[in-house]
Amino acid sequence: MPNYSGKWKLPTVMQAVGAGNWPTPPLGIGRQLWVWGNNNNGALGTSNTTTYSSPVQVGALTDWYETVSGYLTGFGLKADGTLWSWGQNNYGQLGLGTTTYYSSPVQVGALTTWSSLGGSYYQTAVIKGDGTLWTWGRGTYYGALGLGNTTNYSSPKQVGALTDWAQASCGTWCTLVVKTDGTLWGFGRNNQGQLGVGNTTDYSSPVQVGALTDWAVIYMRSFQATALKTDGTIWTWGANTTGAGGQSNTTKYSSPVQVGALTTWATIGPGSETDLDNSAWVMAIKTDGTLWAWGEGSDGQLGLGNSTNYSSPKQVGALTTWSKVTGARKSSYGIKTDGTMWVWGDGSDGALGRGDTTSFDSPVQLGSLTTWVSTGSQNFHTGVQGLLPA
Repeated sequence: MPNYSGKWKLPTVMQAVGAGNWPTPPLGIGRQLWVWGNNNNGALGTSNTTTYSSPVQVGALTDWYETVSGYLTGFGLKADGTLWSWGQNNYGQLGLGTTTYYSSPVQVGALTTWSSLGGSYYQTAVIKGDGTLWTWGRGTYYGALGLGNTTNYSSPKQVGALTDWAQASCGTWCTLVVKTDGTLWGFGRNNQGQLGVGNTTDYSSPVQVGALTDWAVIYMRSFQATALKTDGTIWTWGANTTGAGGQSNTTKYSSPVQVGALTTWATIGPGSETDLDNSAWVMAIKTDGTLWAWGEGSDGQLGLGNSTNYSSPKQVGALTTWSKVTGARKSSYGIKTDGTMWVWGDGSDGALGRGDTTSFDSPVQLGSLTTWVSTGSQNFHTGVQGLLPA
């Protein structure tokens, strides 16, 4: 069984198939939240709109457990199960019942039962500890909220009545969700086949992707989807314009296709260059700790020492100590088993956190700390987030 170290919840879900619910974050486990990079509309949560080229702490609290960023927005899950949001809010995507922008974290309601952050574009998806799925934000585009309509909502709305949702990931006006039974579901925009249901039809309510029950981790990036199964295989579908499908071509796929034949993949961390084009890349770590990348490489975000696109997996260096990895905008971020963070790609807006705007096409270390537990950003146009122990 692969080591899903990047998502504490997934082993629990896969071992308790059909359980119907799963735990909120372990009480007492809190972390410091640090951010850097693009801060338009207060997306970093630092009570201002200043861009930072080095990590700065968000407040003084040490009770953050998980964070994710969206389109100029940020979301944080605390160890007590409360949900917090900040940044751009023009469609109510912060879930605060308003369309007011906030440059510092504001609590979403008063509940202490939130469990998993699914991310955000102009729509947001989050799962509660009881296994229910909730969305809010802009629904007028393609039924992106999965509520069976095209209405905008500025407060959380439950998607159906099911209590077996496990992990969600938002793309550009679309969302994919894994259930505790290992099935995969999608809703919203599907113009590039990114929902994986074999067509390009948009869906305003959840529709199942095939009939398989072995999906473990799913990530949406713009118009591209990447998934990890419980057997250690990687599957992709969607636009594939820059080779992010890993199929040695740039053919669009509207159904899942396997990347190679290996069953030794442990974790995935896709990236998307912008929100409205089809540029995307994928990074993945094998069970032997090696790091691999493919797709868009024009800004060095693949870490391969060049600015070339690759349509099949290429190993990043020769190290066997990679633990977690992700990408956002035009940059990539990885954490090694020794707790150090490494960055590469486009350094504009201080996105690499090294105190300048220098770009790198191979991994370089961010500072000297050995206690990083989070791999940074999860979406486009927003600065980077990282978690350190309390």
